[in-house]
Amino acid sequence: MSQKGQAGRRGDRVRSDCWISVEPRDSGGVSIELKSRVEAMYGAAIRETVGNGLAALGVEHAAVQVEDTGALPFVLMARLEAAVKRALPETEAEFLPDMAAWSTYGTTRDRFRRSRLYLPGDQAKLMINAGLHGPDGVILDLEDSVAAAEKDAARFVVRNALRQVDFQGAERMVRINQIPAGLDDLPYVVPHNPHVILIPKCETPEHVTAVDERAKSILGEKGIDAPVYLMPIVESALGCWRAYEIAAAAESVVALTIGLEDYTADIGTQRTNEGRESFWARSQVVNAARAAGVQPIDTVFSDVTDMEGLTASVLEAKALGFDGKGCIHPRQIDVIHRGFTPGEAEVEKAKRIVLAFDEAEKKGLGVVSLGSKMIDPPVVKRALRTVDLAVRSGVLSEGWKEGGGEDA
Repeated sequence: MSQKGQAGRRGDRVRSDCWISVEPRDSGGVSIELKSRVEAMYGAAIRETVGNGLAALGVEHAAVQVEDTGALPFVLMARLEAAVKRALPETEAEFLPDMAAWSTYGTTRDRFRRSRLYLPGDQAKLMINAGLHGPDGVILDLEDSVAAAEKDAARFVVRNALRQVDFQGAERMVRINQIPAGLDDLPYVVPHNPHVILIPKCETPEHVTAVDERAKSILGEKGIDAPVYLMPIVESALGCWRAYEIAAAAESVVALTIGLEDYTADIGTQRTNEGRESFWARSQVVNAARAAGVQPIDTVFSDVTDMEGLTASVLEAKALGFDGKGCIHPRQIDVIHRGFTPGEAEVEKAKRIVLAFDEAEKKGLGVVSLGSKMIDPPVVKRALRTVDLAVRSGVLSEGWKEGGGEDA
């Protein structure tokens, strides 16, 4: 008979999760032993969910133990499916929660990606309210933040979170595992409306094309007509050397980012706040991304208690040409957003360029000039983006043009 399968988190300090053990049997139907502090209110619902899940997964006879610490249904369903498939690896059926209406919104290539908040893929409690902190994107992480023994179970949590969690309009991102293992993550992710797939430790354009082709194949098989964008992460000397090839490897790539912890280890040095050891690599990423027409995104700042250091790091990133930065704690989001908000002089210059562009369009001119200086199209594009960001950040009124270019 198949062995017992277990999945989930247990213990006095665990919250918003559960631990489930499933021991298949030859006969005797299903028995469910439940321990929960909310059993009086939700015990019947938990037992019903477990029973429905076992039926959906084709398990007719089993002894089930559940230790619940306030798990939401999508977490309970993920833990049950993982336990069943650890006990019965040949099981192919899925136990999927409904796709909530708020899980079906889309994204665009050029949306702002100032901040992206990393969330460990096996800790549902951190996902539930992540959108309330207002990041531009949330990353459900299947890679470094998940222990090797829990990566299979984390796939079910991430998949169910994509279907059920309200991320409050944040871009929905998933960091898969390093290629080739990450290709096996894609069937759990791609059908459930991820906006961006992050490809870690990317060293060749073939890593990008492998993910792109597999994602498109899954979308085709499922009949889904929605894009899945890619954000490669270069984290080694080789990856940084090939940054442009990686950024230009597929039309689905919308951004290129760098991971400095692995990069500095790879070149045999220590990461510092001053960043002299990574200046070349970060500049390489910015230049490669701009040359490929995608967004350059900076690495994370790892000290969540050092707000002054984070502020300095964000301002340096902006000065180097980056459009955004990663974060590992919600308290970093506001600092990052403030740092990437255009300054007064930057906004004023952008406004003048935008007004000159509007005037040229009205006159049917093929070129834009500001005084006696000709303005190239990339400069106009960046000015338009700066004004848009200023409006969205609240430093410029939406009706600023109505006053002849002055703030309303």
